[in-house]
Amino acid sequence: MKKIMGYTLLVTLLLAGAGVWAVQKYVLTAAEDNKDISPEALRQAEEVITGAISEEELDSYKEAGKNPFGKDTPAEELTDYHYKEYIHGMSHQKVKASKKWGFYEIHPERISWLLKGLEQADVEHKQVYKNILVKWEEGNFSTIDEDHNAIWNLQNGTIGKATGILSPTEEKDYIEGKK
Repeated sequence: MKKIMGYTLLVTLLLAGAGVWAVQKYVLTAAEDNKDISPEALRQAEEVITGAISEEELDSYKEAGKNPFGKDTPAEELTDYHYKEYIHGMSHQKVKASKKWGFYEIHPERISWLLKGLEQADVEHKQVYKNILVKWEEGNFSTIDEDHNAIWNLQNGTIGKATGILSPTEEKDYIEGKK
């Protein structure tokens, strides 16, 4: 009986994971292709694309051979799309915007990994990414709203332009709402 329950739980978890993956894949692919996305799909994506991170999770990603964002893409295969997704998602932690889709918590390991990847990457906007990431690596987030908008513009953003920087209390509330 325990064995059957274990298999049932495993299958349930696999199906739930596949559902989350499917929503993320649809929304991220549509965003990459600049397709229109329904408000319902965006709402669902906002619920499942959460990148709040703990040290234990980062360690588990390493053990599983994943990058610090929990994805399979190695640093040497990063594209402009990846840099835009990761930097944009991290900036959401600190910016005021009418809409925010996707979130990756800012973490020194993520920033360092992206910078190391830039040494090997053949990307069009390398200097833009490097300027932003070097500031962030130094703990300088004084222009993170401008950083967000630089990436947002590269993504041809039309909704969700940053209008300022969150206070520390607002930032804490935002992160806690994503965990």
